[in-house]
This record gives sequence, C-alpha cells and structure tokens, in this order.
Amino acid sequence: MTQPERAYRRGPFPVKFRLLEVRRVNRITPHMIRVTLGGDELEGFQSEGADDHVKLLFPAEGERIPVLPIVGPHGLSVPEGKRKPDSRDYTPRRYNAATGELDIDFVVHGTGPGSSWAARAKPGDYLGLGGPRSTWFIANDFDWYLLAGDQTALPAIGRRLKELPEGARAIVFVEVADAAEEQRFDTRANVQLTWLHRNGAEPGTTDLLEKAIRGLEFPPGDYFAWVAGEATTLRPIRDHLLNERGANKSWVRVTGYWKRGAADHHDSKG
Repeated sequence: MTQPERAYRRGPFPVKFRLLEVRRVNRITPHMIRVTLGGDELEGFQSEGADDHVKLLFPAEGERIPVLPIVGPHGLSVPEGKRKPDSRDYTPRRYNAATGELDIDFVVHGTGPGSSWAARAKPGDYLGLGGPRSTWFIANDFDWYLLAGDQTALPAIGRRLKELPEGARAIVFVEVADAAEEQRFDTRANVQLTWLHRNGAEPGTTDLLEKAIRGLEFPPGDYFAWVAGEATTLRPIRDHLLNERGANKSWVRVTGYWKRGAADHHDSKG
C-alpha cells in the first residue's frame, strides 16, 4: 500500500442540514455531557472518520427550534427576518444507524453557546446539525498510533480507540483537569493510556502534552500521530514531531480545536 493511501482526506460532501431531537442527556464526568440525538432527519447520516466534525446550530435565547440555513445556488442563507444561529464544530462520538441515534459529547465550561446549551439540554429539545463536509481516512495497518489531546479531543480519541482492530497498538496522552475527568474507553486495541492532570491550571496554559510526547520512547515501525486541543500549545508538538522526530508529514495530523481568547476557532479540519 502506498503512503497516500494510508491517510488521506475525502470530500467535500454535499451540504445538508438536519433538525434533530434530544433523546437522552448523560453526564459522563463533572465537565463532560453526552447528548443523544435522533429523529427522522438523521436517516442517511454518515461519518466515517474518528475526528470528523459536524456543525451544530443552537436555538436562539427563548426559542426551542434553531434556525436552519437554506442551501441555495449562491450558497447559504437564512430565512427572511431570521438571524443566523450560533454554531460550533463538534465530533460525532457515536452513530448507530440501526437505532437512529447520534451521540455528541460537550465539554461544559464557561458561557459559550455549545456549553450553555448542553448544560440545560433535556429530552424533547432540538438542535440543528450540518455535515460532515469531509472526512479523513486513516488506515488500520500502522505499526502503532500516537493519540494525544486535551478534554476537547476525548470524543475523537474515544471513537478512534473503539474503531481500532484487535491487536492494534495505541499510545495515548490526555490532559484533563483532574482524576474526576478521566473516562473509560471501550477498545479491542492494545492501549497505553496516560492521563495528565492540570491540577488547577487553566485549560490551554500548560505544556503537559508536549512534555509527555517529548519524553516518549517512540516504538519502531510506521506510526500515525494525531493530536488535538488548544491551538497555541500544539505548535511546538507539531514542530517536534516533524522536525525532531522526523515523522512522515502525511502521517501527522495536529488540529487546533480551540484557541484561548478566540470565540470560535477551528483549524485544519475540512
């Protein structure tokens, strides 16, 4: 198998927006809420990559139903007299076509539209969803996988570990606030998991992930490295992997899911 075939982007896919209903709400950890969505409009939904993202559209204050954009020949627009809805990108944690259910995990923090909505979400509420617009195919035949990120990366990491085949090897570093934010993962892979606790430090202010990766004795063989979290803290990690470890650029994916001080930052995701 040639290198380009082992990791590549598919898309863009046609734009489609769906109106979905909340079926269940579960608090996974003190700061992570899982919302299970369903509805007839979920039929035909596809998400092939563990770090795919969808755009969630939130109802306006005092409203129950979010405004869904209209897809027209000149792009997207909103119905006359309506305001563009607040939106954020999230990873589909689990999709079950048989039951018609989609899980989205929300980190509950601050007053952002996603966090605020999830904190008060209940069955019968509604949410808009668009995408995924593209997906990344990552082969399952690498000798090992490096997965690392902060709490915002947990949905993608958990999904990737679930999808890895039996016998695959994964080395995982996850930065969270403290032990209460640790999660259990369902996986058949051989996983070496290290939790990194901030112990009072604000999210996006530490170099815990960088130190962990720098201190790792990389196993031999081909590997795929996936790292996500606060954009500024990831730059030295990417430089380290490419310039010091000599990683294959096609097999490294470093994504800034968010950035301190920016309301809606998201890079490197199609």
